[in-house]
Amino acid sequence: MAAPYAGQFTTPGRFAGKAVLVTGSAQGIGRRVAERIAAEGGAVVLVDRAELVHEVAREIEAAAAGSGGSATAATADLETFEGAQQAVEAALAAHGRVDVLVNNVGGAIWMRPFEAFGPEQIQKEITRSLFPTLWMCRAVLPAMLEAGGGTIVNVSSNATRGIHRVPYSAAKAGVNGITQALAMETAGRGIRVVATAPGGTEAPPRTVQRGPGPEGEREEQWVRDVVEQVTESSFLKRYATLDEQAAPIVFLASDEASYVTGSVLPVAGGDLG
Repeated sequence: MAAPYAGQFTTPGRFAGKAVLVTGSAQGIGRRVAERIAAEGGAVVLVDRAELVHEVAREIEAAAAGSGGSATAATADLETFEGAQQAVEAALAAHGRVDVLVNNVGGAIWMRPFEAFGPEQIQKEITRSLFPTLWMCRAVLPAMLEAGGGTIVNVSSNATRGIHRVPYSAAKAGVNGITQALAMETAGRGIRVVATAPGGTEAPPRTVQRGPGPEGEREEQWVRDVVEQVTESSFLKRYATLDEQAAPIVFLASDEASYVTGSVLPVAGGDLG
């Protein structure tokens, strides 16, 4: 279990009075975003398909004591529109509105040359890393439009340029397209849509795995190839920390970024993806 967020970079009260839904928040970047927003006074609804998310929410709630923040959790399969609707309904039931949605679900399942992907694997990559963002944007829009505004922050990837992840790259390019098109479509109705494009990120070992993992030396080498390419493509020649990824997301989710919409911010040590 990851250690609770220490709060050394927080802006107290920045999310006071805000209801914030964070998907894929049982671990990794999503958890760190939820921790920071709760520490800054936000009422966070963590959504994940893993039951672990309920334990994480309790830890965040306890850590946020005194900040004015809170945390609740719901489980949902965001690869389906029904699951996305359930997530939004959980937030509305808890707080009556969704001021901010952070779409964090996604992640490459396999790392291998494109010719080594089977059709079912390609479909699973697209379903995993494109549809949760697409479904959640559609599910939250009615509530935001009725409220007269809101903010959506999508977590894309700089892997739109990279090796051994072509289906994942295609999915994240789709996330960029959603961000830009939906921002233009809804700007006149008070909704901002933005994204970050993280590069490689150091994180604690995953409690819930994305997929089967590499099998055999050949697949392990393909993973090593990706790690080398991601590191060398970064000007800083290293992976980011969780805090370095969460900080831009939290900024874009806040009112401080009120004049930023339709943008995809690379957060990859200089690699623009």
